[in-house]
Parts: sequence; structure tokens; C-alpha cells
Amino acid sequence: MRFEELALPEPLGKGIAEAGFIECTPIQELTLPLSLSGRDVAGKGQTGTGKTAAFLITLYHKLLQNPAGNGGRQPRALILAPTRELVVQIEQDARQLGSHCGFSIQAVYGGVDYDKQRTALQQGVDILIGTPGRLIDYLKQKIYSLAQVEMLVIDEADRMFDLGFIGDLRFLMRRLPPYDQRQNLMFSATLNHRVMELAYEFMNMPEKIIVKSETITAANVEEILFHVGSREKFALLLGLLQREQMTRTMVFVNTKREGERLHGLIEANGFTCRMISGDVAQQKRLKIMRDFKEGSLPILIATDVASRGLHIEGVSHVVNYDLPEDPEDYVHRIGRTARAGAEGMAVSLVDEEGALSLEAIEEYIGHQIPIQWAEDELFVTEYVRPKRPKRSKRRTGGTSSKSSVAKETAPSPGDGPKKKTPPATSRRRRR
Repeated sequence: MRFEELALPEPLGKGIAEAGFIECTPIQELTLPLSLSGRDVAGKGQTGTGKTAAFLITLYHKLLQNPAGNGGRQPRALILAPTRELVVQIEQDARQLGSHCGFSIQAVYGGVDYDKQRTALQQGVDILIGTPGRLIDYLKQKIYSLAQVEMLVIDEADRMFDLGFIGDLRFLMRRLPPYDQRQNLMFSATLNHRVMELAYEFMNMPEKIIVKSETITAANVEEILFHVGSREKFALLLGLLQREQMTRTMVFVNTKREGERLHGLIEANGFTCRMISGDVAQQKRLKIMRDFKEGSLPILIATDVASRGLHIEGVSHVVNYDLPEDPEDYVHRIGRTARAGAEGMAVSLVDEEGALSLEAIEEYIGHQIPIQWAEDELFVTEYVRPKRPKRSKRRTGGTSSKSSVAKETAPSPGDGPKKKTPPATSRRRRR
């Protein structure tokens, strides 16, 4: 189905054309005829299949039917998302698709611009996009009202549960008009029992849309797996970075600590990279993501905060430096590449700990990940490793602010930790 067949309003059709959208994706083709007619929809589809465009097109179509609305003072549409990055992504897509529709859009999320966001809400907004926490903060201050919302969209509903937002979600939805006086759309990569229970509680007899696929993972992702010892894992990653044409690469780790260690190693060996995790300042996170999208940053290290919902064009490779414990996270991680019909490669480095998660991942995705055996020459056995700054034994004085690096040989599996001398115990003085 082509978008021009949907008889959309001219301002919306113009924005769609300028975005380069011509043919509907499968989930858009199944969803839009229902949602444009006013039906509630709970949609499930693979990551990167066009769910965001599906609900934004429906939203603009509904608002354009009554452009005057409530005078622009209170939100007419509310879009809820679990992470700041996803809110920013939805806002960008909304501004692109609705560039000729004339509606005001405001994104609300934690970490930045508290007073600026509050002032924007006080001035009035048509489309409000945000994370639950900051939205509730302003709502309790009576900065805005949800009483005139005509459309509710919940994106990545399963992630709302995973991140503990379900209580906040219910708080917001109970302050909306009754479910039969608004249109409701819910989209998610999974529609499990608890998500559908939420749908039937706050939606008006939703149509359940599931896009079936032969595989859970994106079709154009080439998956490969290397079995490697934990002590040789960076030596293999460095060899892959030097050999493969990784023009724009996302490297996923399970913990912030491992990400910081990996960031230091990659930078010390001549590659430019940055890292984002949940506690990185929001302004810094936005700048890092902007640099990565624009191509000035070739390598992005991330925890799973960046694996959901983000659309970054041109990601050539995804590397699972740590294999995720949750099989769904594997699907979302590798979905950062091969988006919108493009091709990409997902490389997983499976060490002793990661092997414990492999069976569950392969069972979930329905196929075995092809194994490649790394030749000896692919391992970079000598590489630059940042030295840890020395700690001063005295309380006064400090260490040098300049970090030094030394060229070392990668440790062999037989190397063990050095023995430490136990501290001397104090003896009581006799009288």
C-alpha cells in the first residue's frame, strides 16, 4: 500500500512525502486503515518496522479533523515513552512529519531544561511527548491538564513494565478523559499478557495487530558469533575494528563499569569513541547521540538504555561485547542496524559468562547464530592499555592529572592475580 492511497489531509501528505515515505511497511498497512477510522489499536511488530510513523500519522489525521481544538492551551495528544532518548527521537519524527500541520509540539523529560519545559507547557501545547516521571511532576504542580486529551499513545509498553513505570502510567491515564472519549494507540515489540491487560483496562476494545515474520530478528541483519575467552575478548574486538569497514558501530555492554573500561582501551588504541549509560548527564547524552547520527563519531559504546526505539540511519555494525542476559535485549540491540530496509551486521563476542545466556537467546529468536572461528592473526596481541592512576599513600598531595599509557602484551589465559599480603592485625596493649 502506498501512502497516497490513504487519502490523507494535504498538510500531512506533504510532510510524509518530504520524509521520503512512499510505501507502507507491513505494520503500517495493517494499522492505518483501522486507526484512521478512529479505532483503538494495540500493535506488535519488530523493532525498526515503522511503528512511530504509524501512530504519528494517525495522530495528525485526527487533530487535523478539528484544527481549532481547544485553543492551544492544553494538550490534545499525549505520547508516553519509557526513555529520554526515545522521547527525543519521537519529537524529531513528529516535527518532520507534521512540519506543515501547524501544531505545537513539546517534549518533556528529565535531566535538562526544567524551567524551559515548564514555561512551554504554561504557554500551551497541542502535542505533548514525555517520560512519565517529569510529566507527573508538572501535572502535580498544575502546570498543565490532561482533561482535553483527544489521543493517547503508549510506545514501548513492555519496556514501561521493565523499567517500573506501570504505577506512573496508571496515574497519568486516570487523569485523562474516559477511554471511550479519546482514541488510544499502544505499540510495542512484545504484547505479552501484562501489556494486554493494561490495554483492555484503559483502551476501548482495541484491535490487536501482530505483524508475523519468519524470524524475530530483522531480515537484513547478518548475524555472526565468535567464541572467545574473556581475557582475549578485547584483542579480538580490536582486530575486528582494524580489519572490518565499521563506518558507524554500536558496541553494547551490560554494565557502566565495563563500558568505561572499554572506552579507555578503544581510545588508547587510536579509535574515537564515546559512551552513554543511564547516569550520563542528559545534555552530554544528546550531544553524543547527535555526533553519532551525523557521522562525526564512528563508535558508540552503550548499555541497554540505547537499544530501544532509537532510529539511527547508517549503523553498519552492532557488536555485543557482552551478550545480554535477557533474550529480548538481543533483538533490540541488533535492531539498531539494518533499519528501514538497509543491511547491517551484528557481531557477538561470547565468553564464558556470555555462553550461559546463549541457549535462551537462540531459543527466543528461533535459530542458531552462525559461528565463525577467529584465526590467530585476527587477534591483536599487543595493544596500548591505559594505566590506572597511582594512588598517593599520603593524604596530602595528589597524583598527576595526566594519564599515561604503556604498550603491553595481552595477558595469557594462564596469568593469575598477584598474591596480596594480608594486613597486620593490631594487638591489645596489656596494662
